[in-house]
Amino acid sequence: MSDGNGKRALIDALKACGAVKFGDFTLSSGKKSTYYIDIKKASTDPATLKVIAKGATHVIKGLDLDAVGGVVLGGVPLATAVSLESGLPLILIRKSSKDYGTGGRFVGEFEKGSKILLLEDVTTSGGSVKDAIKAIREAGAVVDRVITVVDRESGAEKSLSDIGVKLVPLVRASDLI
Repeated sequence: MSDGNGKRALIDALKACGAVKFGDFTLSSGKKSTYYIDIKKASTDPATLKVIAKGATHVIKGLDLDAVGGVVLGGVPLATAVSLESGLPLILIRKSSKDYGTGGRFVGEFEKGSKILLLEDVTTSGGSVKDAIKAIREAGAVVDRVITVVDRESGAEKSLSDIGVKLVPLVRASDLI
């Protein structure tokens, strides 16, 4: 976040809602860690979610975007809050296509060439969001930027850069621990 006060407010909110935990944890990437960022705690706390939405909306102000998206489940409350704050339409990306109801991998409408910004809760290696980027690109839309609430500074920035995507962390793990 370019705005120092906004970044400080987010750090304070994440700590206040109990999202920063210390101990021995195994991350979704399989890596071991002495700390855990529980963004689910933050994204279910209305005050913290509002701080996140305002911070992300500040970052995207002035960008040419058609929608904001989030990967089910962690990205849903974040993308929804940013959609409400920014007025941009919402796209939800399932981890896989469903074969019942209306089916498909996406909830929400977009056209070929649409510019979609993805929101991620925590990035470590960037693996989970890369799969969503691939699916969106295969559907003909453009993703060149991902906002993450917290980047663990463990390779996601380079991993996403390698596929032409800029990672924009609202805060970095080093800001929190």
